[in-house]
Amino acid sequence: MKIIKRRYRVLAAPFVAGGLVATWAWAGAPGSPHVQATTTGTTATASTALPFDLPPTATLRSSTHKVFAHYFTAYPVSLDNKAADTDYYTRNYLNPAGEGGIHQAYGGLLRDRPLPRAPISGDYKLEDMKQEVRSAIAAGLDGFTVDLLNLSTTSVHRQRVDLLIKAAEQVDPGFKIVLMPDMTATQIKSYDAAGLAAELNKLAASPAVHRLGDGRLVVSPFKAENRTPSWYADFNAAMAKLGTKVALVPLFLNFTANYQAYASVSYGFSNWGNRSPNQQGGIAGAISASHGLGKVWMQPVAVQDERPNQAVYDEADNTENLRTTWQNAISGGADWVQLTTWNDFSEGTQFAPSAHNDGAYLDLASYYLTRLKTGQWPAIVRDTLYLTHRTHAAALNPTAGGQTKFMVPRSGTSTPRDTVEILSFLTAAGQITSSIGGTTTTYNAPAGVQAHLFPLANGTNSATAIRSGKTTASVTSPFTVTANPPVQDLQYNATTSGRP
Repeated sequence: MKIIKRRYRVLAAPFVAGGLVATWAWAGAPGSPHVQATTTGTTATASTALPFDLPPTATLRSSTHKVFAHYFTAYPVSLDNKAADTDYYTRNYLNPAGEGGIHQAYGGLLRDRPLPRAPISGDYKLEDMKQEVRSAIAAGLDGFTVDLLNLSTTSVHRQRVDLLIKAAEQVDPGFKIVLMPDMTATQIKSYDAAGLAAELNKLAASPAVHRLGDGRLVVSPFKAENRTPSWYADFNAAMAKLGTKVALVPLFLNFTANYQAYASVSYGFSNWGNRSPNQQGGIAGAISASHGLGKVWMQPVAVQDERPNQAVYDEADNTENLRTTWQNAISGGADWVQLTTWNDFSEGTQFAPSAHNDGAYLDLASYYLTRLKTGQWPAIVRDTLYLTHRTHAAALNPTAGGQTKFMVPRSGTSTPRDTVEILSFLTAAGQITSSIGGTTTTYNAPAGVQAHLFPLANGTNSATAIRSGKTTASVTSPFTVTANPPVQDLQYNATTSGRP
């Protein structure tokens, strides 16, 4: 299975964010240097997973602020319904020798994968999509913005879009699918305005496809500047002729250079954003510029970004990029948010529960989206610790696995750093005892949210929250830091005490 290079860069028990977590444990997979997962009996419930009580779905949906996650159809939960240690992800994407060795030079296509599950009976493709919808709903999301890469009915990408829409219809049609034609994709670019309108109008027949309260269909073309404003005027007119009025929300790769020219055809604006905390200073200006033209703004929020096959990564500074982007979106008055991405594992931007993030990043998104939607920071009612770190120093270029092409920092990104972060959510002041590479340290932590950094060191990492002599939260990372990794991996692995 070949994966396209997109854009300008190219369950035994299922996971439910804030609810039931997939049962799994860590194990090495044959033929792969990466950590894999198999099933076991550990669970977390809504009363233990999050540091706060997530408001009911109806309360969150009543807000005018919307939060979507960008769904990339290349990476569903499973590609072949096989056990995790022998499935396509393990054999061909995580394994440097996979797919006939075409990924050998950069150590394998991926460094992470969707949270593994045991093989299931029935229509596993639809059931997996339904589970992803449930996970997103349980995290407080309003829907997915689905990247439309190919609208031919014979394309696997179109088939997965149809399944995703069907899954939303069956699970909860109140969970919305936003149509995002990818204007960099070859097949999408082959349409004229009327042709694309005809295809999108077919998808728009579903009650799960997102419309505004006045009935207008939301369409958010990715890299919208690949077509002119007049082209979109023709597209809007073609849709109207088919009986569907459109609320166009173009997503630009260069917002500043393009937004004014597209104002007359647009309901709102967005961009793809950056992946380093030092590059988040322009958020308030983009929001203000959009509002000044009477447009809504959809702010991208991301965790991190690493692309082995493109030999580039962004320095996210543990969870700092995630927290900074959310905070700037909230303080700047963003109308909508797009989590970039739900599941683009080839760019390492996934929020979806995965083998390397423990559901932690989605849990953190739930905290911030609650603030965005309710206007109030949720009360912290359970001590919870989030532990993030890489498994080797950023400057290390390991060759043991035959890798010859290495990722380098993207121009303008934050200076790469080697740190372990303990992000604590405490109901009251307490002490945190950490063990970082075998060195134990105890420090005082305040009530609320605090990020505490330690230098990365070889070995294992753990943290425990203590108050009045009693342990209130504890987390141990399953990822060992080493000076001799098999391949380069610059993602920040995440583990949370809420999901033991």
